[in-house]
Amino acid sequence: MNIVTPVKNYFVGSYAEMKKVTWPTKQQTINYSLLVIGLSIGMAVFFAVLDYIFNLGITTLISR
Repeated sequence: MNIVTPVKNYFVGSYAEMKKVTWPTKQQTINYSLLVIGLSIGMAVFFAVLDYIFNLGITTLISR
């Protein structure tokens, strides 16, 4: 069995597929990155506030 042919076909096919890809522009990449960072910070703040509220509630229930 010749192992070179399937490996060669894989790389040829991969190269052909990579030529079909439309890569985002620099500005799109910056915008998407800022969106991900902003959403991550927003979710962290949301869960921190939620954690604080639940912690306050549990502490109030336990201290009674």
